[in-house]
Amino acid sequence: MTALKDCYDPEIPVNIVDLGLIYGVTIKPEAGEAQPDTRQDIEVEMTLTAPGCPAHTQISQQVKDRIEQLPGVNSATVNVVWTPAWTPERLSQAARQKLGIE
Repeated sequence: MTALKDCYDPEIPVNIVDLGLIYGVTIKPEAGEAQPDTRQDIEVEMTLTAPGCPAHTQISQQVKDRIEQLPGVNSATVNVVWTPAWTPERLSQAARQKLGIE
């Protein structure tokens, strides 16, 4: 999640974690016994603030690239989902302050 705080929607000056766009990050289990130099596959489930977001591809690629830069990561898969729908209630306190909502 810390690495994903480097990713932004180009139209909103708040990272995607504080926007509440990340629904889950899963480290895929290795088949067989893990070795010390084993590289993991990561799956990210996320949404966007609105269906049809023009930055959909850009944000998804940004997430994939950032995760794949982490040590020990083999590959990342990003799944954009629409259920549950994103709402402003998902914003972190920091995001609310930055956006002037509270």
